[in-house]
Amino acid sequence: MRLLRDGTARMFTDRRDGGRRLAGLLRERPWSDPVVLGLARGGVPVAGEVAAALGAPLDVVVARKIGAPGHPEFGLGAVTPDGPPTYDERTLAVLGLDAGDLAESCAAERAEARRRVACYQGNRTPEPRRGRDVLVVDDGLATGVTARAALGAVRAGRPRRLVFAAPVCAPDAVAALRGVADEVVCVAAPEDFRAVGQWYDDFGQTTDREVVAVLGAARARR
Repeated sequence: MRLLRDGTARMFTDRRDGGRRLAGLLRERPWSDPVVLGLARGGVPVAGEVAAALGAPLDVVVARKIGAPGHPEFGLGAVTPDGPPTYDERTLAVLGLDAGDLAESCAAERAEARRRVACYQGNRTPEPRRGRDVLVVDDGLATGVTARAALGAVRAGRPRRLVFAAPVCAPDAVAALRGVADEVVCVAAPEDFRAVGQWYDDFGQTTDREVVAVLGAARARR
């Protein structure tokens, strides 16, 4: 952990560094025909390091945050390209909202999720997941609502075991994923967690081009 001039602690240089640290926890475990899925976009560079360490194929899973009306950065739910959206029902109740109030935002985010899948997959057949150990990897776990949506979509493919892994996780979110994932693996779950980006020196936005490059490099390596 590094302490910057403003007193803020950083654990990871960038997403690849976080991925290598995470891979160190996962490398020695027994896996059954594993496949690693990066949660696009920021999870893909992390997942690339994990897949390389495990000698496993790398693929992608897409879930999009559904933001609060007028405050899109405040996630109330998430949606994948197909299937029903996932909502934080407790927060909806506190705000006096229901799914109908978020229908327009949900439709827009689903359309973006489908665009991303088309961009990343192209004509390539997704890596099979049935009967395999599947690791869904992200750059961090904050509220967990996007991870829950992604895990639900992957679970429908009937993996043997479903694991969520990230370099840094909010402790409350880890607890919320139990029962959704068979296991949650984090390098760190600090009590003073506020946002994923606070733990990285470099937390710039991952682009579509970077995602495609990481996926392409993983295919070439195998």
